[in-house]
Amino acid sequence: MQRFQALRWTFFLAGQLLLALGITLTIKGSMLGINPWDVLHVGLFMQLGLTIGTWSILTGLFIVVSTSIYLRRLPQIGTWINMVLIGSFIDLFNWILPDVHSLAGQTSVFLAGIAVQAVGLGMYVSPGIGAGPRDTLMLVLMEKTGWSVKTVRTVLEASVALAGWLIGGPVGIGTVIIVLFFGQLLQFTIPYFRGLLERQSGAREEATAG
Repeated sequence: MQRFQALRWTFFLAGQLLLALGITLTIKGSMLGINPWDVLHVGLFMQLGLTIGTWSILTGLFIVVSTSIYLRRLPQIGTWINMVLIGSFIDLFNWILPDVHSLAGQTSVFLAGIAVQAVGLGMYVSPGIGAGPRDTLMLVLMEKTGWSVKTVRTVLEASVALAGWLIGGPVGIGTVIIVLFFGQLLQFTIPYFRGLLERQSGAREEATAG
């Protein structure tokens, strides 16, 4: 039991680390545009100061409070951890990773960032410890509308990207790529990591029974 719980928390924390790394990579490749939510965060940073990571935390807090009021229940502990860690990791990686100046380099970094984000999000959501604020909002909309993760993610991120662009956030072809195709990646990574954990759980139960 303890081993399986440790595995769940490993998925949860490692997934957040990878998600933040992927977000930072797309920011480093901002010549193509960036993640829709980060269009908003960067726009707020340009207009009001603070840091991109701080705005990630503050917008996450707003979403957590809003969804909690709507659902009439407190968020899981993992949601609060996610809200703080993702923003902190983004600022850390943004400081550690060097800037890339060539178009070819930024393109490579950007595409790598999309892939890393999809893997990270699938990993940290799969244990059910608590989705982050934005992903909680996505899951709530999926439950209420009956739409697929691809449809909900596309509509939500298109709306956020538009809001960020209106306050000066960088939008480009890369932002459009994320809006149109990132949800499709999640339709693979989320079930994959959930299945992986379920298989580990089944193996643990068989070992216990044996």
